[in-house]
Amino acid sequence: MSLGTKAAGAPPRDFDFGANWRRYLRLVDEARIASAVASLRNMLAVQDLDGLRFLDAGCGSGLFSLAAHRLGARVWSLDVNRSAVACAEELKRRYAHAAGEWQVMEGSVLDAGLLRGLGSFDIVYSWGVAHHTGRMWQALETVADRVAPGGRLFIAIYNDQGALSRYWFHVKRIYNGSRLGRAAVIAVHAPYLVGLRWLVRRVGHRGGPERGMDLWYDMHDWLGGYPFEVATPERLRGWLAGRGFRMLREKTCGRRHGCNEFVAAREPGILE
Repeated sequence: MSLGTKAAGAPPRDFDFGANWRRYLRLVDEARIASAVASLRNMLAVQDLDGLRFLDAGCGSGLFSLAAHRLGARVWSLDVNRSAVACAEELKRRYAHAAGEWQVMEGSVLDAGLLRGLGSFDIVYSWGVAHHTGRMWQALETVADRVAPGGRLFIAIYNDQGALSRYWFHVKRIYNGSRLGRAAVIAVHAPYLVGLRWLVRRVGHRGGPERGMDLWYDMHDWLGGYPFEVATPERLRGWLAGRGFRMLREKTCGRRHGCNEFVAAREPGILE
């Protein structure tokens, strides 16, 4: 995506997530893969996913598709961004080139027909995706519909901070509006989003990459991630319950920015 100067009053472009993931890909190594694997194990409360059908709906870099593959799942990776699809294909080439149980494809989580054509899945994983579609609740409906009876849905959605969320909405629009806007946004926020967070991790002896991610590329994802929608944990719990899901595990942000994570089961459970 080109981030040239925008005409006054013109709407910002959507953030090019795939370009950010493409730059991140050079950092991926066995330590980051192991961190992603551990994250899946922890949130899903499993040791492996042997033979289970796993849909990575909005696969981004493909790191968590690779993690699911390492855990023994049959993986389908889907992303609307061609660069993100290429990233997933590159990780497959590097680390699972002989795998016949990992399919990577281009497509949108809003395309209900496409997803129906893939069938149902034991695990549907859509981490930080629906809130960037511009139609968050429709995207959530579409991916939740692909969970097989007894399967699990693992989603992460931006935390609703009220006025602070409105602040971040405008930050993201400025970031995507022009090169100058992007530079200004980074200059203002990098000391906190990268510098301070790095220091806190070092002091707390948490120097390793969380979920295999990286502070610098996470910062661009956060500051530039547009479209941008949010939801409170309470609203998401109610939404899941209303669609026949039983909450199994959650990890919430409290009053901070970031993603609230939820794992919910559609009865009967198959991973008990």
